Amino acid sequence: MYRIGVDLGGTNIATGVIDENYKIIGRGKVKTNAPRPAEEIFDSIKESVEMAIKDAGISMDDIKSIGIGTPGSVNKDTGAIEFSNNLKFHNVPAKQMLEERLNKPVYLENDANAAALGEAVAGCGNGVKDFVAVTLGTGVGSGIIIDGKIYRGSNYCGGEMGHMVINVDGIPCNCGRKGCWEKYASATALVSQAVEAMEGNKDSLLWKTCGGDLNKVEGKTIFEALDLGDEIAKNVVDRYLYYVAIGLANVINALQPEAVCIGGGISGQGEKILKPIRDMVKAERYSVYAEKQAAILPAQLGNDAGIIGAALLDE
Repeated sequence: MYRIGVDLGGTNIATGVIDENYKIIGRGKVKTNAPRPAEEIFDSIKESVEMAIKDAGISMDDIKSIGIGTPGSVNKDTGAIEFSNNLKFHNVPAKQMLEERLNKPVYLENDANAAALGEAVAGCGNGVKDFVAVTLGTGVGSGIIIDGKIYRGSNYCGGEMGHMVINVDGIPCNCGRKGCWEKYASATALVSQAVEAMEGNKDSLLWKTCGGDLNKVEGKTIFEALDLGDEIAKNVVDRYLYYVAIGLANVINALQPEAVCIGGGISGQGEKILKPIRDMVKAERYSVYAEKQAAILPAQLGNDAGIIGAALLDE
């Protein structure tokens, strides 16, 4: 029997059929076109599931269960998506509505939690029991795995580490607080930090790598300038990595996981960023004399982490 994982994003609905080795053997993908009514989005999920099954060369009879990773908070008791800002959902009875469409057991989870489970089981975690996944993207996404299970908290909203404060009275965050980690350590924050530095340094190679257009500054162009030896780019990246490391040290001090996974496009820089992050975390961690230390690893599954993790929700 196979399982299906669905990564319900604000832009795309990506679906995969997963075999017993956690490999994707069939895929389906459609546009989310959010916001629109839940009924329409769930019809599109059904469409993407059917596409993936056809691509895998199997039938719905071969499917054991279907897992959905969604933005927002999911009430595991009721099967409702209680709130999703990206999808404009509020108390949507998603489990019931999807099971009516798919005629299979459906399991729902926050998308960051699903991705964390995917990396813990089938990715860089390699089956560890205590694991944290952090994604440096538009914001800072995170998921916690404790004893092999997703940690959700008493109200299913646990694990939002992007909104822990690392700078009291710092940059205002859209969550209502100031100085949240994601305002300093997200990929969006890196771009903002680079743009600010560029405006005061017209001779920086950061201008060259973005073609002189501030609207084209992105992680890739920043690291290109760094590789060219630009001192301003180096200062920007060094400061950014320090912000990343401060938050990771907080996570490690609080949870002491076996491993922490770093995902998002920036993680593609590999040891160029991981080594300095490890060095800075080493200087900040409380467990300085412990024999076992949390490993800081690059994500392995990329955009497939959410699909694979969602498929594993029935375990």
